[in-house]
Amino acid sequence: MSDCSEAFVGIDTSKLRNAVAVAEAGRNGGVRFLGEIANTPEAVRKLVSKLSGRYRQLHFCYEAGPTGYGLYRLLIELGVSCIVVAPSLIPTKPGDRVKTNRRDAEGLAKSLRAGDLTAVWVPDVQHEAIRDLVRARDAAVCDLRAKRQQVTSFLLRQGRHFPGRKAWSKAHARWISEQSFDHHAHYLVLQEGLGAVRDTQERLARIERSIAELACGWSLMPVAQAIQAMRGIEFVAAVTLLAEVGDLNRFQNPRQLMAYLGLVPSEQSTGDTVRRGSITKAGNSAARRMLVECAWHYRHPARVGAAKQIKHAALPKPVVDIAWKAQARLCARYRALTGKGKKSTVAVTAIARELAAFIWAIGREVQPVVRTQ
Repeated sequence: MSDCSEAFVGIDTSKLRNAVAVAEAGRNGGVRFLGEIANTPEAVRKLVSKLSGRYRQLHFCYEAGPTGYGLYRLLIELGVSCIVVAPSLIPTKPGDRVKTNRRDAEGLAKSLRAGDLTAVWVPDVQHEAIRDLVRARDAAVCDLRAKRQQVTSFLLRQGRHFPGRKAWSKAHARWISEQSFDHHAHYLVLQEGLGAVRDTQERLARIERSIAELACGWSLMPVAQAIQAMRGIEFVAAVTLLAEVGDLNRFQNPRQLMAYLGLVPSEQSTGDTVRRGSITKAGNSAARRMLVECAWHYRHPARVGAAKQIKHAALPKPVVDIAWKAQARLCARYRALTGKGKKSTVAVTAIARELAAFIWAIGREVQPVVRTQ
């Protein structure tokens, strides 16, 4: 059996079986499909042992997806190189209309050999657990919104429209309790809907308490506390942003963070023609959505409230200075953009893009906790 120095292994993962292909180093290196193996640690160890006997250096890759990062951690533990690939950035041929496990695995192996793949950042086990908890909260928020909409839609079908300013307030609850119907079935529908809303609110409160408890030992907790110096960013928003983005130090400059969040303008230019459109919306949508929600607070004049002053007192002066500089600039920026006739949504999106840069600057001042095993 020939002894080659290097091989690039592409794995097309699935729930039960993984398709494996190997591309040997060099422009003329062969590409072979090894078949499918069971999606178990024992089968992966056997594969690595088999390939290690033939190749001195192995590089593995597979697409990020529902199978998670267990395969990545296992391969790193076995002492081989591995990257998890961003699926949206895998090179594809426009005319290619055939997709099979074998072709996907071979394509990954050849692209890895060519250096055309973009790796995603892989969180550690603790960070992934915090992120899953944050995403569970986001699912609860969406569920609560849907349950409330069901109650509102039912009342609207009965010709009941709340005349107050804010729905789901104490005044709204009193108004609902005063409603009367001709048919008993309508009472049952309303009470079942309100019960579903209460259950979802309790679920959301439980998850938020769990986040507050478990985030205390999180490596990024010092950074989460620091970025709360920014206007509009409180505990849940800070934890959500960092859980989705990860360590801010992995971005060499703020432009990379803006691009990761999909807040930079799209562009289609050719020759002397330059066309810039709306934001790309690439990257992490949950972090982008949270950042835009925080950016709405900069519609008002710059000021530091009493609650925020208490947080500033416990933070380093460079962090507080960055937060005030951001507030003074972004509040004026919003007024300038809206004064030019920009829509408020467009202006807030621009504010969110610059807000990401200030968050990146704070991340340079406060470092995560390094935990030794």
